[in-house]
Amino acid sequence: MSTVMPSGEDIRRAVKWISENLETDPAQGRLKLIEAAVFKFDLSPRDSEFLLHFFSKKNSDPDKKD
Repeated sequence: MSTVMPSGEDIRRAVKWISENLETDPAQGRLKLIEAAVFKFDLSPRDSEFLLHFFSKKNSDPDKKD
């Protein structure tokens, strides 16, 4: 099942930025990265909620294979 990405280049860049940071250092706190992305990309509260949901769901996806 795929997640629908909200429209807007800033949210796409934020998802990419957070993903790259997690790939580089998986021990980084997701919440800190999301908070940093919200300010870095000047995201709305709705975009912030999307990021929280997207990265928490990605972490708990039972079909995900490492």
